[in-house]
Amino acid sequence: MSGLLRKAGIATLGVLFCALACAAGSGKTLRVTFQAAETGFDPVRISDYYSGTVIEAIFDPLLTYDYLARPAKIVPNVATALPVISDNGRTYTVTLRPGIHFADDPAFKGRKRELTAADYAYSFKRFMDPANRSPYAFLFAGKIAGLDELAERAKKSGRFDYASPMAGLEIVDRYTLRIRLNQTDFNFSHVLAFPLAGAVAREAIEAYGDDTNAHPVGTGPFKLASYVRSSKIILEANPGFREKTWQAEAGDNPEDKEIVALMSGRKLPAIGRVEISIMEETQSRWLAFLGGQTDLEYQLSELAGIFLNADGTLKPDLANRGIKLDRSVDPEITYTYFNMQESIGGKPNPVGGFSKEKVALRRAIAMAYKLDDQIRIIRNGQAVAAQYPIPPGVAGHDPGYKRATPYDPRLANALLDKFGYRRGADGYRTLPDGKPLVIRYSSVPTEVARQFDELMKRSLDAIGVRIEFHKDRFPELIKLENECRLMMRGSAWIADYPDGDNFMQLLYGQNSKQSNNACYGSAEFDRRYEKSRALPDGPARNRLYREMTRIMEMHTAWILADSRYRNVLQQPYVIGYRKHPVLHAEWLYIDLEPRPGS
Repeated sequence: MSGLLRKAGIATLGVLFCALACAAGSGKTLRVTFQAAETGFDPVRISDYYSGTVIEAIFDPLLTYDYLARPAKIVPNVATALPVISDNGRTYTVTLRPGIHFADDPAFKGRKRELTAADYAYSFKRFMDPANRSPYAFLFAGKIAGLDELAERAKKSGRFDYASPMAGLEIVDRYTLRIRLNQTDFNFSHVLAFPLAGAVAREAIEAYGDDTNAHPVGTGPFKLASYVRSSKIILEANPGFREKTWQAEAGDNPEDKEIVALMSGRKLPAIGRVEISIMEETQSRWLAFLGGQTDLEYQLSELAGIFLNADGTLKPDLANRGIKLDRSVDPEITYTYFNMQESIGGKPNPVGGFSKEKVALRRAIAMAYKLDDQIRIIRNGQAVAAQYPIPPGVAGHDPGYKRATPYDPRLANALLDKFGYRRGADGYRTLPDGKPLVIRYSSVPTEVARQFDELMKRSLDAIGVRIEFHKDRFPELIKLENECRLMMRGSAWIADYPDGDNFMQLLYGQNSKQSNNACYGSAEFDRRYEKSRALPDGPARNRLYREMTRIMEMHTAWILADSRYRNVLQQPYVIGYRKHPVLHAEWLYIDLEPRPGS
């Protein structure tokens, strides 16, 4: 080695070594955890937060968000600039940067595969292919000219014709895509920035067939290196990732300015490997972080009293170790939904339908649920009560709105009495026709979920409603939910993009078996929602959102719950981290200093 040093010179060899290794962040491994198992990594086939986070690291949407700008600001990603919007918000023209390539994969048979406009046209069409049963088809349904008609033909023929020309997806040239919408939509850029709208390569999709969930092939900063389902996911820096350096808007926040000073100009990704462990139990995640086995941890709200002071600051023993805290309220809502269908699997659904007695039952359950206990005991105070289905920080939020269903078990009991839900000798109520009334509540088999089960049982016991629990793994519950086969379940929705449409679509009838997990279908709601989609953010759209919320509350499709604080603990050697309100795989934007003893 010393002879080589003399020949090449120390500086020259250092540059050569870094060109081979440092460029992809070699030797730096970020270790994180998920509190629930993934469901897969095909962008059109998943709907859960955890799978979506991995997908965000592997695939490239046309647009993205500035890392530090608040409120969230859309910026070009693989596009050369923001879309040219014309025809009163009905036409979007986007040009890609040439020379971007998919990660090497056997599907390409040894050749480099460049990203083109046709890849985005193909990827968007996949959401509407009936064979994919995409839970995110709502992103494109009814929006792009000719796409719904193509999907309808596929339903009849059994085959989606990807080669069929479409007015709404015009490939102008190799790098230019023109998107024509059915109606004015000045918010469509948010769809183009959504991580699941990243480009896939048709060769890879066809090569892997039914196993695309285990073989993601994208142009993003990371690629899937190894994968043990429901246990371990390992990503490695994509060695063919385009030249990208760290840049972001700092604003007036001193912490942001410090991040900019530390990170500006660094080649991305700065880390070479992300190891994701599935740890369902909170105590296990806490001990792993405390023992230095993980580098970032945020899924610890139940233990917040251990590491937070009453004012939300980090306790001295942890701060003295150099551990850092990033604290924010997620742009999310959590809620418990009722399956609004009259029957489930051919059997009568006691909470489904729009008859007066069914509405009364749902409303009584909502009034009996003690949300304060959820926030105070289960969340350990690390949440705020949600009053509106659009959370703060998202366009369309109404800060003056107050929910119409208060906690009032006395009134809930009176309501059930009025509508014929009589108590039997055992204290539990029957249906108005005298048949047994049993509510089936679905949840995962974890300690935290058991606390929610107990709270729901205490709440329903207070009004004499019998409940039984259906336990299954998270991926299995998602499958059943997407088939409208669960009666009641707690759920959460974090902003895919910072616009109210992303939340109000959760109750749109056409999105049943997609994002509308209540399978709620109200003509009054749907009429207003369809009108709102053609309006920009502003008073007119906000009025419609308020009316839609009142309709949903009148029917009581949900028990609206809370929005959680995200307390992200970071080991001392993690630099550049700031929780983004929309992006979830911040791994691209952070770096690791040498760990103690390394």
